[in-house]
Amino acid sequence: MPLSISPDQAVFAAIDFESAGVTKGDTDTPIQIGIAVMPGLDPAGVDSYVSYLHTSRPVTWQASQVHGITTADLTGAPTLLSLWPEVKTRLGGRLIVAHGAGTEKRFLRAFPLHGFGPWVDTLRLARRFWPGVRDYSLETLIAAGGLQAELDAACPERRFHDALYDAVASLLVLRHIIHHAGLTGVPMGKWLSQP
Repeated sequence: MPLSISPDQAVFAAIDFESAGVTKGDTDTPIQIGIAVMPGLDPAGVDSYVSYLHTSRPVTWQASQVHGITTADLTGAPTLLSLWPEVKTRLGGRLIVAHGAGTEKRFLRAFPLHGFGPWVDTLRLARRFWPGVRDYSLETLIAAGGLQAELDAACPERRFHDALYDAVASLLVLRHIIHHAGLTGVPMGKWLSQP
């Protein structure tokens, strides 16, 4: 998707992963994926997808304390690789949104040469356009923007550190930043590429 368009003309696809946690001598692995697609800046039009992911590793106690997912929850879950058609359909040709995009980019390496992007990192944008916030966690930004009720209505019975909840939260934070920074009609290339 070209960055010459304004945000109200774009289609955003937010992605979030939850992981099994790091164990000594092993790399981290994703155990839940959430994707939320938003046309323009209209959260009413959000189309969402969430799935647990199979892993051969058990979920660490520490990770489970954060997101509440246990090894038992993953029984019968598909592998990330088997979800390629779903992921490609939802992310292809869209601006990819993530809060602290490093983890999402790393886990998407399971699909070599996927070509998803350009990327919009809401953590980076919040630090730039939303000064004075106590911290830049999704939870703090959602509270600071008065977005909690809207997020809860969009994702009933979910909470922070659920992949779908965090993906939708990223979209709401992005929309808030765009509106409050006066970027609605500004081509994205003019403000996304700046430090």
